[in-house]
Amino acid sequence: MSDNKIYRANIGGKDITITLPGLAEQAHGEAMVRCGDTIILVTAVMGKTPREGIDFFPLTVEFEEKLYAAGRIKGSRFMKREGRASDEAVLSARLIDRTIRPLFPQFMRNDVQVVTTALSYDYENDPDVLAIIGASVALSVSNIPWNGPIAGIRVGKNTAGEWVLFPTTTERAESSADLIIAGTKDRVNMLEGGLNEVPENDVVAAIAYGQKAMQEIFALQEQIIKDVKPTKTEVILSAPNQKTKEFVLSFIGSNLEKAMFDSGLSKTEKAEKLLALKGNLIKKIKEEATEINIQGALAVLEEETDKLVHEKILNENKRPDGRALDELRGVSAQIALLPRVHGSALFTRGNTKSLGALTLGAPGDEQTVETMEGERTKRFMLHYNFPPFSVGETGFFRGPGRREIGHGALAEKALMPLIPSKENFPYTIRLVSEILSSNGSSSMASVCSGSLALLDGGVPIKKSAAGIAMGLMTNDKGAWKVLTDIQGPEDHYGDMDFKVAGTRDGVTAVQMDVKIDGATIEMLEKAFAQAREARLQILDVMDSAISSPRETLSEFAPRILTHTINPDKIRDVIGPGGKIINAITLQTGAQIDIEQTGVIFITGKDAASAEKALAWIKDLTRELAAGEKFEGTVTRIFPFGVMVELIPGQEGLVHNSKVARWGVRNAEDLMKTGDRVPVEIEEIDNQGRINLIPQDTFMPEKKITGDYSSFERYTI
Repeated sequence: MSDNKIYRANIGGKDITITLPGLAEQAHGEAMVRCGDTIILVTAVMGKTPREGIDFFPLTVEFEEKLYAAGRIKGSRFMKREGRASDEAVLSARLIDRTIRPLFPQFMRNDVQVVTTALSYDYENDPDVLAIIGASVALSVSNIPWNGPIAGIRVGKNTAGEWVLFPTTTERAESSADLIIAGTKDRVNMLEGGLNEVPENDVVAAIAYGQKAMQEIFALQEQIIKDVKPTKTEVILSAPNQKTKEFVLSFIGSNLEKAMFDSGLSKTEKAEKLLALKGNLIKKIKEEATEINIQGALAVLEEETDKLVHEKILNENKRPDGRALDELRGVSAQIALLPRVHGSALFTRGNTKSLGALTLGAPGDEQTVETMEGERTKRFMLHYNFPPFSVGETGFFRGPGRREIGHGALAEKALMPLIPSKENFPYTIRLVSEILSSNGSSSMASVCSGSLALLDGGVPIKKSAAGIAMGLMTNDKGAWKVLTDIQGPEDHYGDMDFKVAGTRDGVTAVQMDVKIDGATIEMLEKAFAQAREARLQILDVMDSAISSPRETLSEFAPRILTHTINPDKIRDVIGPGGKIINAITLQTGAQIDIEQTGVIFITGKDAASAEKALAWIKDLTRELAAGEKFEGTVTRIFPFGVMVELIPGQEGLVHNSKVARWGVRNAEDLMKTGDRVPVEIEEIDNQGRINLIPQDTFMPEKKITGDYSSFERYTI
């Protein structure tokens, strides 16, 4: 076939084209995908030999945002080339990873790296879903063992309530749903979405709609695979041999079940029993069966644990901690734990604890985010921290990893629809979720603690939100069970991690990963229904702690005043070189943020600070008129007269001719710099210049040098 053959499909009115361009000719697989003028190149490469001494599949996925793709140069004065991946790039890479990972052979240990490079971006068609399609094609045409293909699609909902496929950036801005769906021809294996309180039934309908539309993408890929006829490399799989299996089975006996399913033991106690079991197994191998590979024996123990958890749940409805399949762990909620924090809450579910901390800041504290698409600002952010002590381990403290970025983004997405508009609540809002203890679903606990902290801090959110993680157990006979509120072993050995967050009225965020080929629509319907029941129970507990925002903000939170001026007056507030606005900030302690529309946000450490700055700004932008009288301050003296400041930033001239009636030739004979003098506006000319005359009460024999006015003098 020709390397430049184009494969094309029209899906939802969008032309999707795939080519095998031969650009990365030394990669083991490549694909170029295009929609509009957005073009991405995806490559796949596999290491030649298995990596020794590991018990996991070493897959890495990178998403490279190239600024040239959007015709941009990096904004930094000192660094012009692309650097560390943005959070958006990390999240896009995670989408691809979560979609393709379940379809690699179980015991494969060869390194595999999938790299997406954004070559062109048209600001309308997002590259992330195209990258999922490209990754599938690149792996499918390569020599890398992989049980694809898969497809991905984005589904939105327009203002008319209709589902839209591959919505553009403009369409997404008005959409009440943003769902990314990926999977095989008949199953869904990855979901990621933010929604505006969409009912569960509608979300399932969107998933089914997207899955149906993906069939055209599968048809395209099947034709590509048929044309290429790839030959897959036979890799060495690290599966343990039969002798190892028999040895481990004879050793563990009933000890494994006792360690896993004793509901009277805590998570820590179970972990200690399992650790002791592993230690005894290794000891027995070293003493009695040195021919047995220890790594292989531990892999068998993992397999048997997985098998045991599945069998107990599927055959006996028995979970490791003794709960019913649809039963929540114990839930509690507390607020106002930290006195100086603007809002705080502790949410507990089983052994998972999230401490939510709220900080309110000025509009100018918004985060500026630079990506391939350009610069934008965020006024609401949620940061997720997962210290090693939360799982009883030691570790290094570095910057946030991909997991922390992903979990924080999901919780942020879940709360975003509840955040008041900037017009109604101009504060910058930062939430931090500190995971103090973790045993499953810490990201959903972050949604709960974040919602509680917002209410405790007096943020006028529309309603409370909560989240829950659902699980799935299946077998090769077609049996399956959905689990509510998965923890430790159910998360580790289960077939699905399905997180659903929302309010009493609908879903605000959803995320799903699987370890199998995927889940059917029927499974998802059941999972959504159970998740809703659990979410309502959690919201009842949260409402018992706090059900509506506090009427006042914390005394330690800043105070913001809003004032609107004529946009033409903005320069008067800023002053030459920022002289005036800097003086306001310096003397009042307030932070001033001005928008081009003329809206001014004044943020003070307290109300007095903000009000002082507001009064100054009102004076600066006040429209003066002839006939108004002031007690001003002499600022400058010229041969032809003196300049008098009426209000901060606005001066007028007392010309020498205006004081002749008092028998003096020059105004400086009456006044000197710093004097307070009563003056009246005689006129304002067509150039905005203010001409003053001394008030009649100002007589030479009553020259005024003292400060008798209540007017506050500001130094600029």
